[in-house]
Amino acid sequence: MPAVSARDDDPYPSIGDYALIGDCHSAALVSHRAAIEWCCLPRFDSGSAFAAILDRDRGGRCSIEPARARRRWRYHRRYLEDTLALETSMVGPEGEVTVLDLFMIGSERTDVDRRIVRVIEGRRGEVELDLRIAPVFDYGAVRPWVRRLSAHTHSVVGGNDALLVWCEQRLEEKPAHEISGRIKVTPGERVRLLLTYWRPELIDQDNLEEPEPAVLDHRVEKTIAWWRNWSRSISVQGRDADAARRSALTLKALTHAPTGAVVAAPTTSLPEVVGGVRNFDYRYAWIRDSSFSSRAFAVAGCIEEADAFRAFVIRSAAGHADDLQVLYGVGGERRVGATELDSLDGYRASTPMRIGNDAIDQLQLDAYGELVNLIWRWHRRGHSPSDDDWRFVVSLIDHAAERWSEPDSGIWEWPGEPDHFVHSKVLCWSALDRGIRLAAECMRRAPTRRWRQARDEVHEAIESRGFDRDRGIYVQAFDRPDLDSALLLLPTIEYLEWDDERMLATARAIREELDAGDGLLYRYRRRDGLPGQEGAFLCCSFWLVECLARGGLAEDARTVFDLVAARANDLGLFSEEIDPKSGELLGNFPQGLSHLAHIDAAVALQEAESLGSPPAASPG
Repeated sequence: MPAVSARDDDPYPSIGDYALIGDCHSAALVSHRAAIEWCCLPRFDSGSAFAAILDRDRGGRCSIEPARARRRWRYHRRYLEDTLALETSMVGPEGEVTVLDLFMIGSERTDVDRRIVRVIEGRRGEVELDLRIAPVFDYGAVRPWVRRLSAHTHSVVGGNDALLVWCEQRLEEKPAHEISGRIKVTPGERVRLLLTYWRPELIDQDNLEEPEPAVLDHRVEKTIAWWRNWSRSISVQGRDADAARRSALTLKALTHAPTGAVVAAPTTSLPEVVGGVRNFDYRYAWIRDSSFSSRAFAVAGCIEEADAFRAFVIRSAAGHADDLQVLYGVGGERRVGATELDSLDGYRASTPMRIGNDAIDQLQLDAYGELVNLIWRWHRRGHSPSDDDWRFVVSLIDHAAERWSEPDSGIWEWPGEPDHFVHSKVLCWSALDRGIRLAAECMRRAPTRRWRQARDEVHEAIESRGFDRDRGIYVQAFDRPDLDSALLLLPTIEYLEWDDERMLATARAIREELDAGDGLLYRYRRRDGLPGQEGAFLCCSFWLVECLARGGLAEDARTVFDLVAARANDLGLFSEEIDPKSGELLGNFPQGLSHLAHIDAAVALQEAESLGSPPAASPG
């Protein structure tokens, strides 16, 4: 297990220095030095309680540090096998201690009572540690009111948010709206810290129940057992199985248990260009990303998670394609437009910071195809749409038939003028093609004659305006020469076979023209109107791996996969992008799209290497 060295010359750790913990409701990022520096409670898209990752001075954190000679301490960390329980080891002149961090998972499906447990245990020597709990609610805007409720419990209240802070060793309130104290641990000794999200009106000093350490330890063990029990559903095999299991666990952590929504990432405003303006909020459920997640869960053997999002989308759209949005809040909320924050400085001065996402107002035609494909895969797993579901499916396909010829913002949420993106057109074709097949296989009435006519029109437009006959490749948008890594997805919805020469030629051209070195790819090179050169997109490289593996080029796919998989941090977590020059991870973290593409690539590669030839059809 590699050591993680402290970086005292830079007050902001790199994005890859963080670990994820969560409970399928909310999440937190823990730094390599065992400080919780990002946490939104009680949901992924709630206001932050700790946000030091976006402002070292005003964001708030929960830290555990050696009391002396801090520069001389070394840090090692790992996830307990098949869990999201994080163990950080601190080794220094006085001895060694471990910190175990996790969200407790129980049977409750309510957003109240989210609990983070931090268990400090002595391993060697007698070690003194400084504990500091400094929440700042609502993205640094609300300084909390700290009160002592008992010898071991404090309340921290700000607006409509509150934390109960319990520690079995006595801590003290500080004037700077925080709680802190110095503790000492010896070998085998444990000190437990519990942070519980609560509602201010429910805090009652007279009815306060403090946890028993033994009961807390039991809840910790139950949580560890819960993760291990869930991980048994992961069926990935082969040499990359362990890494793919970590990606599946990460995706599971990004699901919202009460609704089935899958967030794109648990963070907002981590920059795609450090110091630049490409800072967005990813704590929402995108139709596209969640459909991709469903496919990745299915190929990994996690069928329940693969099916959960389908019901969430139908509910959120109220069963009407007219009301479909490209993203939703994790509870199905529709009003999630962006606003800018001025209460924090931003990660390494990257501004503006945003909460909410204005992509909600874009037309992204691929959403129709992704949803119909989601329902198609569900059908192929042995289900048939209900009458209500079928009416929704018909409305989706009708919209694809009526709107396919319009320009849209596409898979990358193009910030400039809408265009006729080939990937979007292919997804409209896929919605129509899958709809025709669904109607036949499920024996449902549908306007299939009209759908066939529209499907053929879309196909003709793609082949005449989206295919460069001179080069024998597909292009980013109609009548343009530019390339786009999203074209690597065409075989996943069976527009082309994996080994079709047009697909292989397109993949070769993308590797040449969008190459960022060492297996990395840019998503496109065409100027999009935003300043700054973004990094390489990790998902695109994994899409390339799947294309190569299923196209009969397993050896080449292995080379690319190994190069790109090595870009994960020491815990196996991927960001959205990577700086090709420095190797630094960029963007919101960890990024679901990177992890799901990693699973798809690992499965495709395992199948290609074990069978010696690509499978006949796309899985999932």
